[in-house]
Amino acid sequence: MAELGVLLAKAYDLDVDPTGWWVSEKLDGMRAIWTGRELLSRNGNPIPAPRWFVDKLPSDTKLDGELWTGRGDFQRLISIARSESVDKGWASVKLQLFDIPDPRADVFEKRQNRLAQIVNTMRAQHVSLVRQIRCRDAQHLKELMNEYVKMGAEGLMLRKPSSYYEPKRSSTLLKVKQFHDADATVTGYVDGKGKHKGRMGALSCKLPSGVTFEVGTGFTDAQREKPPRIGTKITFRYQELTKDGVPRFPSFVTARDYE
Repeated sequence: MAELGVLLAKAYDLDVDPTGWWVSEKLDGMRAIWTGRELLSRNGNPIPAPRWFVDKLPSDTKLDGELWTGRGDFQRLISIARSESVDKGWASVKLQLFDIPDPRADVFEKRQNRLAQIVNTMRAQHVSLVRQIRCRDAQHLKELMNEYVKMGAEGLMLRKPSSYYEPKRSSTLLKVKQFHDADATVTGYVDGKGKHKGRMGALSCKLPSGVTFEVGTGFTDAQREKPPRIGTKITFRYQELTKDGVPRFPSFVTARDYE
């Protein structure tokens, strides 16, 4: 199925003055779009949520949000969202709403008011509105970042005030993180050594720029036994790029075969 046209974030740059922007937690979850009839992933694939999970969602308004089970719990969430057993773990999943994915809708603040009305009308414990905080200045953003990271969050999101929904990667939405993340394609495997002998030790990967590198950390034992297939897109985390564009200290996050 074709990828949905959703708003995607760019990385925050220190040259951007965050004063007046809206700040929210960057949730470590799975993007979920409610079309009015079904729940879809970012790539337009159906998410097999149980009927009770979606039966109160509005039929006349599209919703943009994140499936979430808590900080640092991404892998368990993906296991639940991919399961064909609709009762497996869904009681612990929350749908955190942050926008209405409609370029014709009003500015961000009015879309937030509409979302608040929807959530209040639904009265569903598993559906909530992501908290938005008005940023006072760069120092306030730094303080919020430290506060949320201490609680286990992976970063923050910045939303430009009075902005419209754009179904593309836009500078009106910025992600603020201590570590960067990116996508790459698996091109091969490196045999493991020591305790990993006999299974995958690292993934050989290629960036869209053509730069090749290896990812050797961040895997569970099960993932080393059955690594992502060659050609699969993965998300990895890293500290910075070298002058040659090679990610430093890359760590595996997930295979993007769930979208």
